[in-house]
Amino acid sequence: MTRRSPPAMQFDQAEALCRVGRLFGERQWCLATSGNLSVRVDPLHCLITRSGRDKSVLEVDDLMLVDLHGKVAGEGVRPSAETALHTALYRQDASIGAVLHTHSVTSTVLSRSLTTDLVVRGFEMQKAIRGVHSHEESLTIAVFDNTQDIDELAAAVVARIAAGTLAAPGFMVKGHGLYAWGIDIAEAQRHIEGLEFLLACAWQELRP
Repeated sequence: MTRRSPPAMQFDQAEALCRVGRLFGERQWCLATSGNLSVRVDPLHCLITRSGRDKSVLEVDDLMLVDLHGKVAGEGVRPSAETALHTALYRQDASIGAVLHTHSVTSTVLSRSLTTDLVVRGFEMQKAIRGVHSHEESLTIAVFDNTQDIDELAAAVVARIAAGTLAAPGFMVKGHGLYAWGIDIAEAQRHIEGLEFLLACAWQELRP
């Protein structure tokens, strides 16, 4: 099947998302075909990585357009397995413009070691997260149990957002890494970078 690139009006966003994917790949946050990335392109659609793509060499043709219920727009190629989680976040909060998922060693191992949400305090890097203004504040990073039922996971995440108990614009899934979002790709990237740093610090402090 011939791949079709996004329309010209979406091309800049697609290129920006690919640059982030390649950067995350270089940092070994999305090894093999792990991780997935998306950006909202209009009120009803997002671009998301296709299933099985290596993020370190991500190109525009490795993205595809889906509506906010995960329906593929115009072709039958399979999107990321976690598409339902991305689209649930977009439906829940109209201010979310991009959702990024990394699968670093640190976030994977740390998430498996936790029995409750992770609370960090005292790090200047906390100020990379929107709404955090001081290292003296506490930042809670939610941790969810892993499941192959992505609809179930999405429902659990959305329930916490709706209840106002998801403090950070991101969360960990046990054994499955980190998700974070922002109003646009740049903010989502900053949140991933800030949270990955904080998770690395937390893991080093927890190690014997």
